[in-house]
Amino acid sequence: MRTDLVLGLDEDDRATAGRLLTEFLDSYERSLSDRPLVPDVDRAALASLLENPFPDKGIGVEGLFREINGTIVPNSTAVAHPRFLAYVLGPPNGIAPHAEAIAAALNQNCNFWQLSPAASVVERAVVTWLSGLFGYGEEAGGILTGGGSIATLNALTTALHARRPDFRRRGLQTSDPQLVVYTSTEAHRCVDKAAAILGIGLDNVRHIPTDDQYRMRVDALEEAILADRAAGLEPFCVVATPGTVTTGSIDPIDPIADVCTRYGLWLHLDGAYGALFVLSDRVRDAFESAARADSIALDPHKLLFAPLEAGCLLVRDRADLTRAYAFHSSYLTVEEDDLMVDYMDHGPQLSRSFRAFKVWSALRAFGVDAFRSAIDHTLDLARHLADRVAAEPDLELLAPTPLTAVCFRIRNATEADHGAALATLVAEGTALLGPARVGGRHGIRACVTNYRTTRADIDLVVDRLAAIAGDFRLRSTVD
Repeated sequence: MRTDLVLGLDEDDRATAGRLLTEFLDSYERSLSDRPLVPDVDRAALASLLENPFPDKGIGVEGLFREINGTIVPNSTAVAHPRFLAYVLGPPNGIAPHAEAIAAALNQNCNFWQLSPAASVVERAVVTWLSGLFGYGEEAGGILTGGGSIATLNALTTALHARRPDFRRRGLQTSDPQLVVYTSTEAHRCVDKAAAILGIGLDNVRHIPTDDQYRMRVDALEEAILADRAAGLEPFCVVATPGTVTTGSIDPIDPIADVCTRYGLWLHLDGAYGALFVLSDRVRDAFESAARADSIALDPHKLLFAPLEAGCLLVRDRADLTRAYAFHSSYLTVEEDDLMVDYMDHGPQLSRSFRAFKVWSALRAFGVDAFRSAIDHTLDLARHLADRVAAEPDLELLAPTPLTAVCFRIRNATEADHGAALATLVAEGTALLGPARVGGRHGIRACVTNYRTTRADIDLVVDRLAAIAGDFRLRSTVD
């Protein structure tokens, strides 16, 4: 390496790094189906990463790639494997690693536009396109976040400022009535976490019961709001879920929005898993009323197959974001520009990475129709999985399958039996599925979020589970 660059690469090293990176990406892509889903962790190798100090003299490009290929990759979970079905976590799209490399080279700080003019417009383009998917108008805005949980935290922060105009100055240290948040018993834990972080308190989060399809009961929601009002509390926000993380159930947005309008509550949609199914003609009607929500959280790192991290918060009125997040600092002041957005005024961060670039790049490279096709593919496979499960005498569905999460159980199996079945699938390299608890019953959950998954993969999983279930049945008969 050249000593005058210190932290740069000379021409030969750049060529070597480029060659090795290309070889790695090609090799990893080709070998995905053959890789272990969950690594047989080499604890000694990982412990050595802690025990060995960083060298005073570097090991160079080739030495680094040897360590990556020898230690990092073999001890990493293969989340892009076609039978990785445990979580709502898809593989990155093909252009993503290249877009990430370019974003790293440009290293734009997406806070105020002078430091990132093109990045500001790219993020604005992505946010505008996403807003349009849900029927938001020209007053809408948003910001790319680290994920859906942060988007929901930011949404509740925005709702607090909208509810209490003096919140920035006085915080929650007031004599005003305690604020109450409403969500369903099937909601993601990020709602509770946001309430805890913001000082609303878990005692002021109401988990509304669901119907037989695991959707929030609107009648129970209204009853809870009226009861809290009668008790001198202040209902202020409802978090509905269009695509719950366990079953994929879609809360009835329109009736919930009616309740929020009637009682003056902010409506937030936690669509981290489900919202981007709006791209599919098959289920778009379920999201038709999303424009009535004050805010929507969604995750491009799920159904747009962007690499982590890429979440997004959309708001119906972007002025709500600036009221919550804009602060004046003389050293950060630049002339306003109608084309640009200062994203430091739309969220809590000042230093921000160019997250929007990987989303923008994929949409430009593949086109929106490719993502519609990929999403429809996952819906097809989830329906196939549900049909296969329903046809197996030793398996039974635990819930409807409105999106791509399929919850089922082995008949007459205990929680321990289900855990053993899941462990067997992992140990033999068949698939990684997750546990589920639905309606008080233990079972198994598979979520199809991988455009690489095929019908043959689904059939392999069901056939193997049917065989395991048969073994359980025979064993219980003998016992």
